[in-house]
Amino acid sequence: MNTAPNSERIRISIFGRRNAGKSSLLNAILGQDIATVSAVPGTTTDAVFKPMELLPLGPILLVDTPGLDDDQAEIGELRIKRTQEELRRADIAIVVTSAKVGLGEFEANLIADLRAKGIAFIVAINKLDEEPLTEERAAELERAFAAPIYPVSAKAGQGINELKEALAQLKPEEPQSQHIIGDRLSRGDIAILVVPIDKAAPKGRLILPQQQTIRDLLDCGCNALVCQVHELSHMLSSLSKVPAIVITDSQVFAEVRAIVPQDIKLTSFSILMAQYKGNYELQRRGAEMLDKLNDGDTLLIAEGCTHHRQCNDIGTVKLPNWIKKHTGKNLNFEFTSGQGWKDDLSKYALIIHCGACMLNRREMRNRLSDAEAAGVPITNYGIAIAKLQGVDLYC
Repeated sequence: MNTAPNSERIRISIFGRRNAGKSSLLNAILGQDIATVSAVPGTTTDAVFKPMELLPLGPILLVDTPGLDDDQAEIGELRIKRTQEELRRADIAIVVTSAKVGLGEFEANLIADLRAKGIAFIVAINKLDEEPLTEERAAELERAFAAPIYPVSAKAGQGINELKEALAQLKPEEPQSQHIIGDRLSRGDIAILVVPIDKAAPKGRLILPQQQTIRDLLDCGCNALVCQVHELSHMLSSLSKVPAIVITDSQVFAEVRAIVPQDIKLTSFSILMAQYKGNYELQRRGAEMLDKLNDGDTLLIAEGCTHHRQCNDIGTVKLPNWIKKHTGKNLNFEFTSGQGWKDDLSKYALIIHCGACMLNRREMRNRLSDAEAAGVPITNYGIAIAKLQGVDLYC
């Protein structure tokens, strides 16, 4: 992979009414025609994504969304729901309106929602080529809405550079840590990464958490050694320096724990993602629910990506089997994948979530908050598997 994954890019999402010029603005920022532009309201029927570089922010993902005022019965409601879901993922927002329509109650409510969610934003008043906007009027609106306002014409390219410069200066919410593991080790430390190559492993490459962990270790001046389970004993015995940590695929926790001496720290890629993306302690406590399940309880197993499932898939086969064996209970399981998420979590006794390498930090934290608000314990694949297999961890 030569580019930053979308989950690691700063997500800049464009919101507004239909026909405000959101798609034309995306094209103008990119300098190329990516989104379809039309005078017909509701032309954008689903989100449009485009990665780019915007210095000094760095890698960003620019997202165009359907209008939040879509009134086309059921299909309009679905489009609005998709756009509202994007509000859960955005790090930075551009609120777009046309100079002719101006700023009204609709935009005021959207701005209030962004502020409540802690999302940095600016307001673009588009289509100056159709309706001029004086500097005095722009300043008046800026005071009235207490928001930074940038008059632009996406069609004519007017004000686009100023808008991009303003976006580049915005600061999204800072993560708890910029590092996955490297900042908890010392320069020169050795980390062994146990990477099983099986049917689920993508041909010719490593999965994203493994790639990201290796890069993070290298960035922090640490040494990353990679092996499979059957090579681990030989690697440990051949090293003149004791490794600082062993990081494994969660599915082989028990096998790896049996090989790794107790004085060497052990964790998994999934657990590192739980710490990097969200609230580890919340998910650690959630795993305790595995000892408290009752017959008839329903569990939600959630994955942030979509993939072709193998016959012995971790989420839909292995985890349910391990849980049923551990509890001895008659349990029900439901599954979500990709951007899918349940609006009502109250029916679940426990949620088990993947490492979320394909979700951005804001989306994962919102999912954790949803579970907390519903009073439902939530844990992580790696944390759950460690508990089910009786593995003591360094986290």
